[in-house]
Amino acid sequence: MRTFNLADLFEIVASAVPDRTAFVCGAASLSFAELDARATRLANGLRASGVRRGHNVGIQLYNSAPYLETFFACCKIGAAPVNVNYRYVADELKYLFTTLDLRALVFGAEFDDVVAEVAPQVPTLALRVRVGGAGEPPRRTVRYDDLLAGAAPALDDLARSDNDLILLCTGGTTGHPKGVIWPHKALWMAALGGGGIYFGRGPVASPEELAPLVRSAPPMTYFAIAPMMHGAAMWSSLISLMAGHTVVVNDRPVFDAAHIWDTVQDKGVNILSVVGDAMALPLVQALEAAPGRWNLAALRVFGNGGALLTEAMQQRIRAALPQVVINNGMGSSESGVIGGGERPGSGDGFLRLAPRPDLAVIDEQHRIVTAPGAEGTLSRTGYTPLGYYGDAKKSAETFVTIDDRLWVLTGDRARIDEAGHYVVLGRGSLCINTGGEKVFPEEVEEAIKRYAAVRDALVVGQDDERWGQKVAAVVELEPGAAFDAGEFNRVCRAALAGYKQPRAVYLVDQIRRSPAGKADYRWAKEVAQGARSVI
Repeated sequence: MRTFNLADLFEIVASAVPDRTAFVCGAASLSFAELDARATRLANGLRASGVRRGHNVGIQLYNSAPYLETFFACCKIGAAPVNVNYRYVADELKYLFTTLDLRALVFGAEFDDVVAEVAPQVPTLALRVRVGGAGEPPRRTVRYDDLLAGAAPALDDLARSDNDLILLCTGGTTGHPKGVIWPHKALWMAALGGGGIYFGRGPVASPEELAPLVRSAPPMTYFAIAPMMHGAAMWSSLISLMAGHTVVVNDRPVFDAAHIWDTVQDKGVNILSVVGDAMALPLVQALEAAPGRWNLAALRVFGNGGALLTEAMQQRIRAALPQVVINNGMGSSESGVIGGGERPGSGDGFLRLAPRPDLAVIDEQHRIVTAPGAEGTLSRTGYTPLGYYGDAKKSAETFVTIDDRLWVLTGDRARIDEAGHYVVLGRGSLCINTGGEKVFPEEVEEAIKRYAAVRDALVVGQDDERWGQKVAAVVELEPGAAFDAGEFNRVCRAALAGYKQPRAVYLVDQIRRSPAGKADYRWAKEVAQGARSVI
């Protein structure tokens, strides 16, 4: 009997459409049958090398077929795949590998030096598997291809479960990265739509329902632009794979807007996804600078997750790509994909979500509030993670039990409106208190970006003797643009109440973000402390 373990679900899809192309990275491609067969061999190779059910296996790779093969291989034998940020330096990797008790690491040859430095300091790390590279692998390391070649083509003694685990590492932009513990079925339902998203229906009631849905649906091509190590990109890729779609990934470790559009054109991409304005902006600018350069007739959906698109950016996307539908949703490593909604008509807040049994607003006393005007943290129940791996303190702060139900506090501040809907205001942990008034950085950032000279911006609170905190903006200008304080203030004042307007502005050459576009607010605060304001 099949379970909601993602390996079982993928095997069902692969059996339904074995010859359809599953994965494309540059010139390399694999059919569903080929991807499943290679993942099975790798699973046997890992198990023969000592990886067992419950072990944590790091994946430190650029976008590639081995990334997906390793992910599914772990799922097949009940080991937990762990996404590793390949930009981390030695100290960060040592912290991550040690706190997550990594048993094995599959890594690219590009990372030989840093892995050789860190691995001996991780007591639990018993197996290192290197992908690519010429010559002999480093000491105590096996070649990925050798592991595949020496492994049996079929698995036996399967004991898969809905409750097998996946560890999703958070980005660490507001603190140390943490491993969010997701049971497979919970992830399937809360983050992957339960298999129903592309079929216009709710979650499947049993794994076996997937096969006829996949066979009857037309093939489509999806492009995950963010690195697969990023949760939003991996989740959206899995959603498409489980619908029988072809998943295309960026074959370069850098973001090149022209190369992205070349890929969309050459691969006939129907759906693409980005992470917020930081990733959408260069894509739109490339289209604006060279109208008609690319044939994008096949593109139908411009998706977004992980960071909301501003209204100004959505308008530019529609102007450049009038044929596309924009899907602008919200979610997080801890909550899964919450989904999208309309923009509040009042202009206060970013998203208006209809009431749902799995959502609530929870106040500081951990009480569910329902009265119009009440505020608290948007929270989710039902299919949720179990907590953070090895961190009981942080788990208790984010995962709370109310009336015998586990709730995840998303960190997003929300207010109940008159109709009982949830209006998402912004990240509560980033809220600025200026003279007793609350200011959410996202709202101010959106207003700042209406000033044509601004390419990107982050907003933080800065200590102020009179107001407690003042609103400070770290701004990156468009190439060649000049900053006009009067025009900046005029644009901001047209969209913001006076107390929300930036009282300090610091110009930088480039806003620091993660490879997936996530804002680094710790860095922005440091800049604001050590630079001179231009207003």
